[in-house]
Amino acid sequence: MKTFKLEGTLREGLGKSATKALRNSELVPCVLYGGKENVHFQVKVSDLRNLIYTPNVYIVDLTIGDKKVNAVMKEIQFHPVKDNILHIDFFEIVDNKPVAIEVPVKLEGLSVGVRAGGKLTLDTRKLKVKGQFEKIPDTLVINVEKLELGKTIQVKALSFEGVEVLNAPNTVVASCRLTRAARGIAAANK
Repeated sequence: MKTFKLEGTLREGLGKSATKALRNSELVPCVLYGGKENVHFQVKVSDLRNLIYTPNVYIVDLTIGDKKVNAVMKEIQFHPVKDNILHIDFFEIVDNKPVAIEVPVKLEGLSVGVRAGGKLTLDTRKLKVKGQFEKIPDTLVINVEKLELGKTIQVKALSFEGVEVLNAPNTVVASCRLTRAARGIAAANK
C-alpha cells in the first residue's frame, strides 16, 4: 500500500471551546486509537488535502511530537453545510493484528453484456476488507469479461488473496444493464 506522511502536534485542551478555537485557526482535531492509549492531536487542514480528496487509500506515516506510528484513517467528519473537516479518527496499525479498511474497486476487461449493447456500471466504488495491512492491496481488481447482459457481480462471488471482504454478501458491486437503444433494437426484432 502507498504511504502518506503526516505531522501533528499534541492537543492541550480537549473541551468544546478549545476544539472550536482549533478549527478557527485552520487546524483539525484528531484522535489516534488502537495503541496502548488514545492520543489526541491536531494537524493543519492544508496537510490533509492529498490524503482525503483522493480515491486512493493510504497507510499514514504519522508523527506526533517525537512519536512515530503507522495508522489508517478510520473515520472523518465533515460540517453538514460548509463541508469543512471537523474531526478525524486514526487507527494505529499493530503487527499481527488485522485491520479493517475500505479499498477502491477497479473493473477490468470488456464484458459480454457490453458487447451485446449493455452498459457496465460500478455500483459499489469501495469495499470494506479485513486483513494484515501488508497484504491489503491498493485496489481490488475485478474481471468483468464474463458478465452478461442483465446480470450482476455480488460480494459473495468475490474472493481476494489475504483479505476478507466485510460487506454484505448480496451487495451488488458491478452490473451490466440493458440500454434504451438495445431495448429498441430488441423490440424491433420481435
